[in-house]
Amino acid sequence: MIDRKKLAQELILRENIRKAIKIVKQKRTSARLSDFKDENRLREVIRSLLSEGQSAVASAAKHDSTGINALEDLLKNTNVLSVIETGYKSLTTKDDDDPPEGQTKQRRSYENHILSAVGKSLAPEESRKEAGEDVEITEDIDIDVGDRPEDDPDFIDVGDEEVEEADPKEEFGLNGEDKTGRNRAFTDFADIEKVILTAFDDLDNPSDMAMFEEYLIKNLALYFEKYENELAGNVDAPEAALDATADVGVDVGVDVEAEQGSEETDIPEFTLQEVIKHLNIDDIIENLL
Repeated sequence: MIDRKKLAQELILRENIRKAIKIVKQKRTSARLSDFKDENRLREVIRSLLSEGQSAVASAAKHDSTGINALEDLLKNTNVLSVIETGYKSLTTKDDDDPPEGQTKQRRSYENHILSAVGKSLAPEESRKEAGEDVEITEDIDIDVGDRPEDDPDFIDVGDEEVEEADPKEEFGLNGEDKTGRNRAFTDFADIEKVILTAFDDLDNPSDMAMFEEYLIKNLALYFEKYENELAGNVDAPEAALDATADVGVDVGVDVEAEQGSEETDIPEFTLQEVIKHLNIDDIIENLL
C-alpha cells in the first residue's frame, strides 16, 4: 500500500528541485547576458579609441607650408576666433546713417581696426627677424662737461615743458572710423595679440612668415564676413568669397592649400584604419578581461 505521506513529501521535494534548477539556470543566463553586454560595451570603447586615434593621424600636418600649419593651429586651438566673434557680434547699435541691412559703422570699424592691428603687430617682428641679431655698438665718445652743463655754449635749453602722454586708444585708432568699434577692437586685440605673436615667433623661414601673415589677415576678413552673414540671418556665401575659392581658407576642420602649391605634404598613406584590419578585437578583449 502506497504511503500517501511519503508520496506527498516526494512530490514537494521534486517541485523544490525543479524550482532550484530553474533559479540556477536563470542566474547563469543572466550572468551570460551581463558578460555579453560588458563585452559589447568594451568593443564599443575600443572602436571609439581607435577611431579617435585615426582622426588624430588624419588631422596631423597636411599642408606644404609650415606657416599655414602654424596658422591653422592658431585658429583651431586658441581663443582668437572666439574673442573677435564675441566682440564683433556685440556691436549691434545702428546709427541713422547706417544702411537698413548689412554692416554697421561700429562693426566695420571693429573689423578694420583688428585687421590693421594684426598687420602692424607682425611687421616689427618680421623686420627684426630679417635683420638678425642687433649689433652692440661699443665706440667710446669723450665728452668734456663742466660743473654746470647749462654753461656749455652748445647746450640748448628747452625748458621744463611737460610732455602730454598720448592716449593708447588714439594711437591704435584709424582716422574716420567709429570710436565704439575702435575701443572694443583695442580691448579685444590686447587679449589675442600675445598668442598671435607666440605662434608667429616660432617661424624663422621668410616664406613661412609671409604665408602666415598674409593668410591670417585673409582668413580673419573671411570670418568677419561669416559673422556678418550670421547676424543678418543670411547663410548664403557672399560673392566675394565665391570669387576667392582659389585662395587659402583656414576654416576650422577645413583643409588649407598654399598658393605656391596645392599638393599636400608627402605623408605615407597609412592610417589606423589599416591597422584595425589586422587587429583581433576578441583577443584584445580576452587579454583585458
